Amino acid sequence: MISIIGSGLVGSSIAFLCASQELDDIVLVNRTKDKAVGKALDISNSIPSNSQFSISGTDDWSKISGSKIIVIASSIGIYTNDRAEQIELQVQMIKTISENISKYCPNAIILVVSNPLDVLTFFVQKFTNLPRFKVIGIASSLDSSRLRYCISKKINVTQNLVTGSLVLGEHGDSMVPIFSNVKISGKSVNQILSQDEIDSISSEVKQYWKTLRSFKTRSHCGIAKMTFDVIKSLVQSTPIEIPASVVLCGEYDQNQVCIGVPVRIESDGVSQIILKNLSDNEQKLFEISASKIKCQILSQISKGTN
Repeated sequence: MISIIGSGLVGSSIAFLCASQELDDIVLVNRTKDKAVGKALDISNSIPSNSQFSISGTDDWSKISGSKIIVIASSIGIYTNDRAEQIELQVQMIKTISENISKYCPNAIILVVSNPLDVLTFFVQKFTNLPRFKVIGIASSLDSSRLRYCISKKINVTQNLVTGSLVLGEHGDSMVPIFSNVKISGKSVNQILSQDEIDSISSEVKQYWKTLRSFKTRSHCGIAKMTFDVIKSLVQSTPIEIPASVVLCGEYDQNQVCIGVPVRIESDGVSQIILKNLSDNEQKLFEISASKIKCQILSQISKGTN
């Protein structure tokens, strides 16, 4: 069973993909019961006629019991300038969610998509006391997809010709687009783009969500697909390699911080953190990003979050 906490645009989009692709039974949990029930009623019509699976909506936490996978897609409100602007309220929300997961589904694999992504993923692992590889923040894969799109648009090629697109670090302004491994039809992107063009694309990727919101309320399709891909990997025991946010214990010379790095995901969660060779500048930017996340985590701990 897959339980999705939060029935907004993101949560319901993930549920739709899982239901229409017959991954498993789905429970939508929302603090407003009617919203969860309504979303479930709508999504139920996308389930193939020969499927054995179902979807339901509730505000009853006990209904998540038995779930193999929990997706946290809930939010206190809409952020407008920075993903961390409601960090204190979001951490409080995450604590309540984590307590209910520990009570009703203590062995589940947890996927976090709520923001600020890295900080919340850190606290979910802390509050649930689950092994660090069973709590995974999904966002860096979305940022990497955005990088691929921005590069393809700049060079005027189709996205399939851009390989090696990778974004590490925070899901925020300090994210680190990695250009050193990007190739266009087999040719290094550094031989095609100038440093000014690379810097411009980096800025575009970091501000992508704000650009998108100038046209619509918020994004949901991209992150829903990235989360679905991980759920599918877990359910069908098909390994997948993506960048995702996990707690580091020495990898990339970082400790006790949750940050986007390349990982291999198998049926029981993250099986491996993949170490990539970074340029000196990329390594420096990664360390700056890690420091920013650590400061946010320590700030919440100093306020009594435990």
